[in-house]
Amino acid sequence: MSITAPTTATRSTGPSIEITGPRHDRFDEILTPEALAFLTELHHRFAGRRHDRLAARMRRRFEIGNGHDPRFRDDTAHIREDADWRVAGAGPGLEDRRVEITGPTDPKMTINALNSGAKVWLADQEDATSPTWRNVIGGQLSLRDAIRGELTHTSAEGKEYRVTAETTPTIVMRPRGWHLVEKHLEFTDRTGRTLAASGSLVDFGLYFFHNAQALIDAGRGPYFYLAKLESSEEAKLWDDVFTFSEDYLGIPHGTIRATVLIETLPAAFEMDEILFELRDHCAGLNAGRWDYIFSIIKNYRGRGARFVLPDRSEVTMTVPFMRAYTELLVQTCHRRGAYAIGGMSAFIPNRRDPEVTARAIEKVAADKKREAGDGFDGTWVAHPDLIPTAQAEFDAVLGERTNQLDRRRDDVQVRAEDLLDVHIGRPITAAGVRDNVSVAIRYLEAWLRGQGAVAIDNLMEDAATAEISRSQVWQWIHQDRETEDGTAITVEYVEKLIAEVLAEVRADSAGATGAAGTTGSSAARTADRFDDAAEVFREVALREEFPAFLTLGAYSKHLTEAD
Repeated sequence: MSITAPTTATRSTGPSIEITGPRHDRFDEILTPEALAFLTELHHRFAGRRHDRLAARMRRRFEIGNGHDPRFRDDTAHIREDADWRVAGAGPGLEDRRVEITGPTDPKMTINALNSGAKVWLADQEDATSPTWRNVIGGQLSLRDAIRGELTHTSAEGKEYRVTAETTPTIVMRPRGWHLVEKHLEFTDRTGRTLAASGSLVDFGLYFFHNAQALIDAGRGPYFYLAKLESSEEAKLWDDVFTFSEDYLGIPHGTIRATVLIETLPAAFEMDEILFELRDHCAGLNAGRWDYIFSIIKNYRGRGARFVLPDRSEVTMTVPFMRAYTELLVQTCHRRGAYAIGGMSAFIPNRRDPEVTARAIEKVAADKKREAGDGFDGTWVAHPDLIPTAQAEFDAVLGERTNQLDRRRDDVQVRAEDLLDVHIGRPITAAGVRDNVSVAIRYLEAWLRGQGAVAIDNLMEDAATAEISRSQVWQWIHQDRETEDGTAITVEYVEKLIAEVLAEVRADSAGATGAAGTTGSSAARTADRFDDAAEVFREVALREEFPAFLTLGAYSKHLTEAD
């Protein structure tokens, strides 16, 4: 089907949004003139402020890298010290969040999530989605159809998928972070400059424009997870986007609810301030553990040996800096009437291997028991089979209640030094280095083929966990680290590991388990992208310069389509 409507939405004078990507089947149902006009207004009003915030991020990262540790802000102390203000809290359908399932928005995964029995579905257009043009707009189509009860899917093998659950999870959509762009839509500003559109504004704007009223009519609402925030000023930008958008569609102020992922080190020092700036639209905070670990590495990658973390598997939720971060999050949320949502354990079951499944359930149960005991109001899982395990742990603590907001955690006293206490006292092992190289390359290969969430070695990997893997390798090299057996971690050493990994994945026959132990991939594999994946890994892990995000250059080079 081709688009018959105009491909440019233009105000009477001034800026415009133009489609530069191909017009695939049904894309015209999402990229309507009216929706593009809305995106144009969002960019006209907020694109400049977005660029200012990204520049502020760079300045702050430079300061931390040069020895200026983050601290709780003096200029916002009055916000932290004022005990009276509260956030809007749960909207309709968000009162019970004890188990949330996360996942991408392709039709099959959308149907699986809606049939899962979870209380909430995080419909992920960010780290669990490879941002191909088809995935970006295809995800919007999946959500549109699902919200209207029209979504069905037939797989390549002929299997039919339908939503059969009587009660489906409340949808909370996660748009891309402020740092990401959408190159298949171009924004021309008032000065005539042509820029790639903001991925955040595109994902939010299309979903909100097409679905806000339908969600309200269904007794729920337009709800969002906000990723990668680094300051309260970024939260204020989102709040202004929400206020304008509600006014644009004529819906009451405060209808939108946002849950903010605290997944960057700077944001951990501004939790109160982030809640305050979003207070009319805020439902809670989430402990985004994997990106948080990545943020620690990124900000302290050049600050010396005491900031070097050991094997990724040793950086658990019980190490000092992670413990401090999660306890502060629960305390801050409950002081302000906000829900505290726990993070995702990476362990997943394998229906073909009972031992793997038993081990995953044991690990997840322990993780969720700790979260529920710490006062969290809900948690994430990445697989439907883990929902009963997670729910049992939260049921044991919550009972008939829907939250633990009355548990204020006044016993918690977290200092800036506690958030920066990254000493773990464990070695870097040869196996740990090799695992990082292997996981990053295998994940990137799948990402280049359009898969954003991939099961590898019985762990769920997404862009955040791949970021940890590549950033650790970069830091170990540049901090002259050695493995436990005394082997220097150098570019040459890692190049040998890359060659070994590539040899292994090519030696494996294409089958149901996918490449090198990757589960969940199609048995009939298309041409692989391992050479490209290895090259991307070299660019983000072995070069002198450290790219802020591993996907930025790879997106521009490999995932953009010409009209």
